[in-house]
Amino acid sequence: MPYTVLARRYRCKTFDEVVGQDAIAQTLKSAIAHDRVAHAYLFCGTRGVGKTTVARILARALNCEKGPTPEPCGTCDICQAIHRGDDVDVLEIDGASNTGVDDVRTLRENAHYRPARARFKIYYIDEVHMLSRSAFNALLKILEEPPEHVKFIFSTTEPQRLPATILSRCQRFDFRAVPTETIADHLTWICEQERVAPQAEAVRAIAREGRGSVRDALTLLDQAIAVGDGAVTLEAVRQTVGAAGGEQVLQILAACAEGDAGSALGTFADLLASGADLGSLLEQLIRQVRDLLVVKTCAEEAELLDAFGPDRDRLAEVAESMAVPALVACLGYLTEARSRARYAVDARPVAELAIVRMASLAEMEPLPEVVAHLESLGRSLAGAGTGAGTGAGAGGGPSASAKAGSGGKAAKAAPSRQGGEKKKSKKDEAPHVAHAEEPSGNVPSARPAAGERGPAPDVDEAVRKALDIFDGRICQR
Repeated sequence: MPYTVLARRYRCKTFDEVVGQDAIAQTLKSAIAHDRVAHAYLFCGTRGVGKTTVARILARALNCEKGPTPEPCGTCDICQAIHRGDDVDVLEIDGASNTGVDDVRTLRENAHYRPARARFKIYYIDEVHMLSRSAFNALLKILEEPPEHVKFIFSTTEPQRLPATILSRCQRFDFRAVPTETIADHLTWICEQERVAPQAEAVRAIAREGRGSVRDALTLLDQAIAVGDGAVTLEAVRQTVGAAGGEQVLQILAACAEGDAGSALGTFADLLASGADLGSLLEQLIRQVRDLLVVKTCAEEAELLDAFGPDRDRLAEVAESMAVPALVACLGYLTEARSRARYAVDARPVAELAIVRMASLAEMEPLPEVVAHLESLGRSLAGAGTGAGTGAGAGGGPSASAKAGSGGKAAKAAPSRQGGEKKKSKKDEAPHVAHAEEPSGNVPSARPAAGERGPAPDVDEAVRKALDIFDGRICQR
């Protein structure tokens, strides 16, 4: 007898067995029990969360020989045929290969004929968003007022692509991603049924790799059982998903924290040479940086850390040597590299560039310290300018007539200087406005009087230019 994969062999048969979609299952059971079944349903959600399974259970509940009932028997010919997906009155249509208006026209013509043996003729259209606009328009009338013996069930992973006229004619159910703990419990139960001894860490790793999809997790479990020769171990799961060792991946980040780009690139090259997939390696680096952020901000929360990560103490040790802003920057570099690597002819230089950029963060001074240094420099320059002005007044500066002459020259030069500097803030223009309003007999001097502190515009301009240069460096990095 040919082998049947776990995802098909352990497909749920009743609403009570549905994994992680309790609210939807309870709503449909109540609708059947109170005879309030709608003529059209729309199931939305990502892959492997139970859309097709719930659609088949709903079809069995409506067409069971003992139904309509919230709990189909599962033993009659109709229930078994629907579970296999080959019942004559439950038509499962692939929306991706039946996209045209002619396909919908055929559906409309056949819908008027009564079912061959069941109570309802049920049309289940998977990936309904793939239908063309003309096909949707042809479906509107029968979808709004179908024959009493016809029910429609649609499923899609992209509900935003459906026309509003279709959405308004269906009862919509949004299937959520299944929690990791729920998937882990389900996998443990399946291992018991298969008489397989699983490791708790391995089961949890599979559940996390499923990313909310029960079907993906069952596929990984099937592979892990084959790799582990009947046992589910963490090493078997690591080989199944192509993940590198967590300690080796952390060595790359530790070298980056020390600014040692050569060591980081060497470890990265060794992992690639050992057979690690570059995309998976980038994904693991992202997870490791994320784990370091968790340790840095939330302490060592075991529930939040990656299953393939290194020891918690080792994570805490590396996290101590990296600041939160640096970790955030590393996460940005790696996610950018992952996006660019998908479309690159050779993705390795893209990943290595991200590693070098992470290592260069150790050479950069934190922004708050740079700002504090610039402010201190500005204060020292302003104090030096004030001291020079005081010394000139005390040591016997030029005569009043010389001051007036220099003031007159400064006043004459002012218009040309103002014309060249068109973009000035109101704060910088305020002193010139004040001088312009003074009487003509009191021409202001270009140099402040003894003991008077000048505006020091050159110092402010130097600080602004330094900050602009620093911001440019940050943007470039």
